[in-house]
Amino acid sequence: MVVSVDHPSPDDPERSRGRPDTVSPPPAERLRVSDPTAHHVGITVADLDRAVEFYAETFDLDVVAEFAVGGDAFAEAVAVEGASAEFAHLDAGDVIVELVEYEPAPESGGDLADTPELNRPGATHLGLTVDDVEAFYDGLADDVETLSPPRTTESGTTVLFVRDPERNPIEVLDA
Repeated sequence: MVVSVDHPSPDDPERSRGRPDTVSPPPAERLRVSDPTAHHVGITVADLDRAVEFYAETFDLDVVAEFAVGGDAFAEAVAVEGASAEFAHLDAGDVIVELVEYEPAPESGGDLADTPELNRPGATHLGLTVDDVEAFYDGLADDVETLSPPRTTESGTTVLFVRDPERNPIEVLDA
């Protein structure tokens, strides 16, 4: 079955935002125009140089771009008045690790001390696969903090959580 859908141009002033003119079919019947593709995992850090060094040395990731962004549009996009940021993109195979140092630095939120770290609203972590989690663990520098030794889950996946210098959790799992 071929489905033809007429979409108004994003520049069309008559384009409706929010409610469509027609009722959408149930999710199972919707036409998928494209599948989502991972582009990057963004991690806000306080010290960009230290974070880049950690990811490059610990995970052997190559820096593929470094740049700064600022101006009114950027500040509005991130909803922080006067914000600017320095970025580093590191190649992790199928995804880019985007490290971001904002100026001004964001203020910390409410008290979530009783909530487990990985379950806190807004918590992020990066998941990276390696060929051998045990060998990766054995090769870690002495100053790299881990949450535990490698563990094999009920599904048979071996996982390890390490922390970067800013204490962000990173899940390392077998490929």
